Amino acid sequence: MRKLREIIRLKLQAGQSGRGIARACGLSPSTVNEYVARIALAGLAWPLPPELDDDAALERLLFPDEGHPVSNRPEPDWRYVHRELQRRHVTKMLLWQEYKEATPGGLQYSQFCDKYLRWAKPLSATMRQAHHAGEKTFIDFSGSGLDVVDPFTGECRKAVLFLAVLGASNLTYAEPVLNQDLPAWIGCHVRACEYFGGTTEIWVPDNPRVGVTKAGKYEPILNRTYEELSAHFGAAVIPARPYRPRDKAKVEVAVQIASRWILAALRNRTFYSLEEMRIAVSELLEKLNGRKMRRLDKSRRELFQEIERAALKPLPPRPFDYAEWSQPKVDLSYHVEHDDHFYSVHFSLIGEKLDLRATETTVEILRRGTRIESYARSYAKGKYTTRKEHMPRAHLDQVEWTPERLTSWASKTGPKTVALLEAIMASKAHPQQGFKACLGILRQAKDYPRERVERAAARALHFGTLNSGSVASILRHNLDQLPLPGDEPQQALPLHENIRGRGYYH
Repeated sequence: MRKLREIIRLKLQAGQSGRGIARACGLSPSTVNEYVARIALAGLAWPLPPELDDDAALERLLFPDEGHPVSNRPEPDWRYVHRELQRRHVTKMLLWQEYKEATPGGLQYSQFCDKYLRWAKPLSATMRQAHHAGEKTFIDFSGSGLDVVDPFTGECRKAVLFLAVLGASNLTYAEPVLNQDLPAWIGCHVRACEYFGGTTEIWVPDNPRVGVTKAGKYEPILNRTYEELSAHFGAAVIPARPYRPRDKAKVEVAVQIASRWILAALRNRTFYSLEEMRIAVSELLEKLNGRKMRRLDKSRRELFQEIERAALKPLPPRPFDYAEWSQPKVDLSYHVEHDDHFYSVHFSLIGEKLDLRATETTVEILRRGTRIESYARSYAKGKYTTRKEHMPRAHLDQVEWTPERLTSWASKTGPKTVALLEAIMASKAHPQQGFKACLGILRQAKDYPRERVERAAARALHFGTLNSGSVASILRHNLDQLPLPGDEPQQALPLHENIRGRGYYH
């Protein structure tokens, strides 16, 4: 306040210029010019009247607008300025130069910037950020949701909203989902891009585990399927930094708005299917995007058509091929597992970790980024798909054996041997896994009579010991000579006058 009184004295008493006052008071010329403008508007004269001896009174007179610059110069249309700043490569300097050409007596650049920021202050935090058209899409799930009631069991499941918001126009896409899993995450992205009719250069999700495998401030690791999706649409995924809500403030506000205008509006409705809820959300979404925003006097849809539609990248010509990625380890049977089915690789890769990419119809196996095998996807649980060229020589010799050939050979020994071999092969995930045990049983016929092998097979079946070692032990210890429990012959009853027999009762 002391310098302000000195500026008033130097201007009104000494008649100094603005630059001279700036040098004398150690202030910038722009600050002095602002104070001089306020002094002129207030109509002050030197010496100051007694009622302005109080610093507070002088401050109230010169700064009735709480420090805002006072100017009677014509101002630009700030709505137009704000909309134009969303366009690619448009800057405040360019807009100020255009404004000065149309209004030579208008604001200087510093006042232009200051007044624009003050005008934009009542807007949401996200709208004050100058997001360029076609640059960013902000993505998140809503925290709250609505219940979907099973009409048969009465069970309630909560559906939350998937939200995607374009940075420049605020056009919003919303879709209810019951699961926040990978298929839902990917499918919602695809449908959001179709709703917008294109895609932006950058996607800014939060750090959901379904899309970001490992969150990080500098190098987050994306899910491989999500990475493929972004490459398909030609977008770069830049997740928001952890614990930096301003990075995704745009979608945070969209979540709040969607909660008020969609979820709250549907709070009294009961939904019996997700499709029914989708239709209701879609209707309210169109109303939301068509409602005018007060400060901009335009709707999200109008802003989108005006400044952002043409800036979006076009959709790719072919649909996205959804694929799941995993890193299975090659087991001792030289197979890798996906969805409880096993696919073979060369036996030399036993113990290595490989990359597996599975679509609806194919399974690809990659090693260090190079595809080494490709299969038609099988949905048979617990089964094996094996190629002969992947087998070692010893296993390849066994390929000539088939379940039918083994049971045909066993039929020469007897029906119990056939039944034992069938039980052994049925107990394995794949019949070939029981071939060695079957061959071991059949070769016992070289050392023992077939009748003994048949009795040993019957005993092994009775006790459920389905392996060749058990049959060999039975034969070695002559257990096949013993009757099975329940097969012992009933001893004849002795004749005695006190034993009536069953005929007595008839």
